[in-house]
Amino acid sequence: MPKNLEASIDISAPPERVWAVVSDLRRMPEFSPQCVRMVALGSLKAGTWTINLNRDGKKFWPTTARIVRFEPNQAFAFRVNENRTVWSYTLEPTESGTRLIERRDVPNGTTWFSRRAIDAALGGEQPFEEALVRGMNETLGNIKTAVEAGA
Repeated sequence: MPKNLEASIDISAPPERVWAVVSDLRRMPEFSPQCVRMVALGSLKAGTWTINLNRDGKKFWPTTARIVRFEPNQAFAFRVNENRTVWSYTLEPTESGTRLIERRDVPNGTTWFSRRAIDAALGGEQPFEEALVRGMNETLGNIKTAVEAGA
């Protein structure tokens, strides 16, 4: 069964600076090793749809998502329609800046199609989730580097 996954990182910048980077979905491919493109269909707010292109090595697949939480300088989350997972970024102020938390939640499990595709094309659930956690940590590290460099 798919598990909830989480990674976090401390960033030496206030939440407003972190938010400016994290909420710019056009930049997600710059940070995430799996995201090739993420396009919002309208202004960012709860209810906005996105069209996404993901990859794992030479394997590519499209997804769509809907933003289910949008709280400036605090959190945003989107639910991937094809597999029912909810991805979120939460910003928590700290003494030295911001703790950024990335999560993948599976509150209702994933779809039969998603599980079969992961088994057939991506090596199975456990290796896929291990790769997701590595990717989450890489994403957060890249966001930290960009924010702290002022980019």
